Amino acid sequence: MHWADFEAKNLSKPGKDGEQQSIVIAAGITPSGEFHVGHLREILTCEMIYRACRNWSWSYGDKYIEIEHLLSNLGMTFEEWSEKIQNDRAENEIVLEFIFIVDSADPLRKVYPFLDESYEQFIGHQLGNIPPPDANGAPDYARYDGGKGDSYADHFLSPFVEALKKIGVRPRIVDNLSSYDNGEFVECIDIACKNTEKIREIISNVSGRDLPDDWFPFNPVGSDGSMDGVTVTGYDYPYVSWTDSLGVDGRSDIRLGQGKLPWRIEWPAKWKIHGVTYEPYGKDHGAAGGSYDTGKEIANLFDILAPQGLTYEWISLKGAGAMSSSIGNTIGPMDVLEIVPPEIVRYLIARSPPKRHIDFDTGSALIELADEYQRNCKDLIDKQPEDFDKLSKRQQKAWVVKINQIAYSQVYDITFGGHSGEGWEDEVADAASDTHVVSFRHLALLAQLYPDDADIWKSLKRSGMIDSSFDLLMELGGQNIASEYFIENGVVHSRDGFDYVQYMSSDVKIDTEITEKQDWDISLEEAAWHHYSSGKHMGVTSTLPRRLKTIRNWLESPHFPEDFRLRIQTEISSGAIQNMDSRDLEYLEALHRTLQTIDWDSYHINDCICEQAKIRQIGLRDAYQMLYWIVLDQNFGPKLANILAEMSRNDVLNLLQSAIDALSA
Repeated sequence: MHWADFEAKNLSKPGKDGEQQSIVIAAGITPSGEFHVGHLREILTCEMIYRACRNWSWSYGDKYIEIEHLLSNLGMTFEEWSEKIQNDRAENEIVLEFIFIVDSADPLRKVYPFLDESYEQFIGHQLGNIPPPDANGAPDYARYDGGKGDSYADHFLSPFVEALKKIGVRPRIVDNLSSYDNGEFVECIDIACKNTEKIREIISNVSGRDLPDDWFPFNPVGSDGSMDGVTVTGYDYPYVSWTDSLGVDGRSDIRLGQGKLPWRIEWPAKWKIHGVTYEPYGKDHGAAGGSYDTGKEIANLFDILAPQGLTYEWISLKGAGAMSSSIGNTIGPMDVLEIVPPEIVRYLIARSPPKRHIDFDTGSALIELADEYQRNCKDLIDKQPEDFDKLSKRQQKAWVVKINQIAYSQVYDITFGGHSGEGWEDEVADAASDTHVVSFRHLALLAQLYPDDADIWKSLKRSGMIDSSFDLLMELGGQNIASEYFIENGVVHSRDGFDYVQYMSSDVKIDTEITEKQDWDISLEEAAWHHYSSGKHMGVTSTLPRRLKTIRNWLESPHFPEDFRLRIQTEISSGAIQNMDSRDLEYLEALHRTLQTIDWDSYHINDCICEQAKIRQIGLRDAYQMLYWIVLDQNFGPKLANILAEMSRNDVLNLLQSAIDALSA
């Protein structure tokens, strides 16, 4: 069982009364700096468990279908859907929800390395109430517009939300500062202020921390807008009285968001406010005596049970340690998605149990990760067993895990119909088909050889990896598959009324599984995953153009591994000469003769290289190293036959002739 399914199975169990209970899965991040790939672990962990919950509970699945239909049929916005969810909860309906709490009420704790020194004035101010940084790290007052424009929190949140959309994550976003301003925390703040000594005792006993004598479970905003240096002098609902570092006396109204709860108290308060029943957290929060342990005890004061938790490990940047927004040791999600396909990013999380540490590498390891993803996709397509029962229990377990890893790696949730649904494994295999046909490694090779995308599509057609259906895809959406359409009475329509059915040939049809969900808006990419008929599916995919774009970005980035970079030689190099001797002459001459007559493709080229090496009793390793030196001026590289097949026959023969001439001399 996949780790997400294991968590979801336990979550979706009926309550003590035998009825299904609401499930609210929460993630929370402070926008103190650039969001990074490490943050994706938390939010993707939540999202994958959310997907799994839909499949383990049909009642939740039906609810989701209902909501999707509302969105499409009524033109409901995502924000309107969020409001409906809140109303559903108020009406005690069953809810399955995934929320992302943005901790914009947290203060700026220091001037981080990426900020200008002028941010010193905003230390202790809430992130949602200070200006965003400009390109030089200085406060951008124009963009802030006195609080009516983008805040510091907005600045870092916006690109992260865009990244989430790219990887298929659509939580309901909760702005924590707005929750304070709207009075949602009032009850919890009042309880905390009236139970100061009890909370002090809980924190002291559980964490072992001794709190200062003037500690209070509410941090008011002082006269200068900062929460630093503010000492509470009394509480009389709804006012917290205080003296700040400037000697100013004042009071804060807890109903108006004029302060916030400290983290260890705020966390269980958020559980109560949002009805959170499940929340993963980093290992620092999950350590003995950490904030989750204190939160469980404080939750009792709020008359709730702590949500089920799951501790996850960090993602480290290869060679640079754990990622941190505050010190600038990051690679942002949008930056990552510029160079890494979203399904590979998702696969990185899906394949790794949350408690396993991840070293994130955008260099050579990225190729290895993509290769692993491809191998699993290939296994699902080529080796899918006809009779699952014939496999051993160990093989069955491995098979199910592999299927789920690929399923949870897809941007579009293909597991919608449930794990027990007939043909679910086929659907997963179909989703992975384009990766099986054209590997990330091969596409990266072609991207280095051909600056024009059209030449790459020609190469893939020559090799039989894609077919004419790819032209249809490009005609419908091109490289930016943004057109959305819906199905009504089995006919495909676009939003603007244009009828795509005229483009749909007999070989390219929409699967009946989709046509039955009439009027359900789906993207072209999603539909493409569902029409694998007549063996014509391999070219109908929007993944290839998207992948090629990321690979070209990767080639131009500092992350691209130099040992994978192609440097096709036009003449024999000194390095090649130094790594050849007279014994190689006979082999090169024979290879030169046979390459003139064979079919010019990777299969026949590789066969020719191996056959001539065997005849001349030259080890394959030695033969390939010599040829790598001749072609690339190095002793290794991507699969050589693939490189030679993309070069002209004459260019290859001329290089070999140069080597022969050098040895002869």
